[in-house]
Amino acid sequence: MKSAISTLATGLAVFSLLSHVVDQVSARPSPKSSSKWMKDSRARGGLGGARKNPIRLRDAGASCSAPVAQSIVAPKSNVWAGLTDAEAASVISWLFSQKDLNLTTTDDAGEWDNTVTLVELMIPNKTDSLAYLDGNATAPARYAHVQLDHRATEEPYFQDILVGPLPIKNGTTRYEPLTYPYTRKTDGRVRNLEADSDSLSDWKHNVSASIADITLELFNGTATGLDNDTIDVWGQDPYWQEDGIVQWNQFWGLPTDGFDEGTLLPLGLYFAANFTGRDPSKWALLGWFYNDVFYSSTEEFKTAFYSEGFEKLKPNIGGSWAATDQKGPVLPLDTLSPPMAVTPQGSRYFVDTEQKYIKWMDFEFYVAFSRDTGMRIYNIKYKGKRIIYELGLQEALAHYAGNDPVQSGTSYLDTYYGFGPYSFQLVAGYDCPSYATYLNSSFYTAETTHTHVNSICLFESTADYPLQRHSTSDYVSVTKNTYFTIRSVATVGNYDYAFTYSFHLDGSVHVEVRASGYIQSAYWANNEDYGFHIHDSLSGSMHDHVLNYKLDMDVLGTANTLTTTKLVPTTETYPWSFGTARNTMKLTRGQISNEDDGKLSWGDNSATMWAIVNTDAPNEFGENRGYRIMPATAPMHLTVQNSTNLAKAAQWATHDFFVTRQKDTEPRSAHPANSQDVHDPIVDFDAFFDGESLEQEDLVLWFNLGMHHVPHTGDLPNTVFTTAHSGLQILPLNYLPGDPSRETVNMVRVDYSGGPNVTTVETFGQLLPTCAVDLAEYEPDLHSYTGDVVIRKFPFDPNDPYLETDSIV
Repeated sequence: MKSAISTLATGLAVFSLLSHVVDQVSARPSPKSSSKWMKDSRARGGLGGARKNPIRLRDAGASCSAPVAQSIVAPKSNVWAGLTDAEAASVISWLFSQKDLNLTTTDDAGEWDNTVTLVELMIPNKTDSLAYLDGNATAPARYAHVQLDHRATEEPYFQDILVGPLPIKNGTTRYEPLTYPYTRKTDGRVRNLEADSDSLSDWKHNVSASIADITLELFNGTATGLDNDTIDVWGQDPYWQEDGIVQWNQFWGLPTDGFDEGTLLPLGLYFAANFTGRDPSKWALLGWFYNDVFYSSTEEFKTAFYSEGFEKLKPNIGGSWAATDQKGPVLPLDTLSPPMAVTPQGSRYFVDTEQKYIKWMDFEFYVAFSRDTGMRIYNIKYKGKRIIYELGLQEALAHYAGNDPVQSGTSYLDTYYGFGPYSFQLVAGYDCPSYATYLNSSFYTAETTHTHVNSICLFESTADYPLQRHSTSDYVSVTKNTYFTIRSVATVGNYDYAFTYSFHLDGSVHVEVRASGYIQSAYWANNEDYGFHIHDSLSGSMHDHVLNYKLDMDVLGTANTLTTTKLVPTTETYPWSFGTARNTMKLTRGQISNEDDGKLSWGDNSATMWAIVNTDAPNEFGENRGYRIMPATAPMHLTVQNSTNLAKAAQWATHDFFVTRQKDTEPRSAHPANSQDVHDPIVDFDAFFDGESLEQEDLVLWFNLGMHHVPHTGDLPNTVFTTAHSGLQILPLNYLPGDPSRETVNMVRVDYSGGPNVTTVETFGQLLPTCAVDLAEYEPDLHSYTGDVVIRKFPFDPNDPYLETDSIV
């Protein structure tokens, strides 16, 4: 049996979405760019009792003005919303009072000190949450999920622990290792390969200084760790972990023009380092690589460099070609304002800001936020019935390839850096419509809570095509295609990921991810098999983006089955075909019966319909009611098979999607520290598949979105959202008695009865706006774009929040 703590919440990471509106204190430059090679940091919320559900609707005849979300009170507390400021502060204070943990505050810590890297709400188990949401049970007990960085040891490690129950009480509060959500049972521990990152940086700079004469001649610069460096050195992630801990590093140019084009400036010189253990005197240089030649020592490389006939390649140099400002002739009429949408009668959705509860038309759901994965959505109901318990990102992989050791060895697992800390403030009118409603998000780092102001947006849109139309000789009928969107954007390293969830009048839910930002490029040197030649000495380094999502569906209850309906070619003879065989097609039906068959691909020619159905609740015609799951773009999974870089750390990337039985002990397909031990990760997704029955069980789909990206000249200076795009649709299938979009009044029927003149225009009771729109109210004040609002938690000082613009984490 699990302990009292372990029987509670599962899942890594929900940080609080602060409900207060943060003053826009001062103008701020664009957020400081994060870098995957920088040291990472880690991030908390609030709830009360059961609630009534009064709706307060503004006067439908209000004047045209910039909208504000309608007010609503959530029917239940948001049990996923995170720790309150006071709760987080109390946990941190209690942890520092536990002398056996030997903790040091982050600001005072060195490489041999123990620190707290994460304090957040432990997600409650689904079984406990459903008892509260669907019954009369009290809200699940609250516990804190804490990650400790133990570095005061020869073998440093991260450790996940549970602290609780909350509120903190002397004599009853305790901590214990968090183990039950992980496939590797090691007291919640995983080694920390970056405990000596500062010493390693110094060591690398010493290596670079040993060939300063060469870097000056080749690149007109040095990388010695000094302020006047003009080049940098960083390497592949994750580290090689087969024979010691090894990393290949490359020299890169540093931007000089204020733009973030560092990943476009590879210089084509590499060295390998073995930094096994914590004693820098035992770390070893393993060799150099330049222009397809390996040199086993610095002396060998220098001898070759100064020998006659040594080929010296041209460096990549930044410039206007890598800047993101406007350049070139202005397009015709482009200085005129483009079309914009307005909400003439105000918003048509409801928000409980405190509980992060949202209602639009027949949809309602709760929002949560985590350090690891950013925004997640819970308890999605449609027409009063839950269809999805949980929907959100699990992990994001960027797997590169190349004939140089850095590109070949790079396979970022981005939750290690976290999406929460890099979900910056959105730019109104650009990231989201100017009339959108904004929510804040928060994360823990260094005994503080950082709040990204206005980092989640909510808005309603009308598509540029109708939802329905039909013309006859007597009439034409057309319906507006209106839908609701929630979105956040995270800039993890060089890439900006836009995460969008949209809800539609036909009862469907759409999931999308788009990528923009600077590519991580390669040096162009005999590597045409791995990318296009896109600039002077630049290769567009090929890579796969694979983003894994969890979709926990509950269709008419938790007892569900994954079924298939496949279109197949066939040759048939019918009673009416006069004995002649006809080449045609038909349907074959099946289902996924157990987890042994749960690793799946969407199928050739998009000919297979996959659906989560409840076979115990057919419709009046005997068809199983359910939801179809369908890729909205070309499906993909990781091209690399049996990745040398990742070993067992990303087994969720091998297929298009997966289905497993829901377990409180399997809340996530990945762990942010899987990169620290790729051969024995703390969550091995393959271990989820143990042959259990999937027929009329509580099912979870784990699906992949992503892009096969071979950058071309059009990716300079930035990849654009229109091409780097992937999506999935979740669509009703025999679930409803008819087309639910017929319920909207935003349709029109124009009758003309076959004659030249219109006889009737039926608008079905729409309130047509007649007021004047003041566009100035829709124009965002981008000078109010601000930095993080920070509240210190140790010592707790809630009355002295401050802005921090010079550092995000």
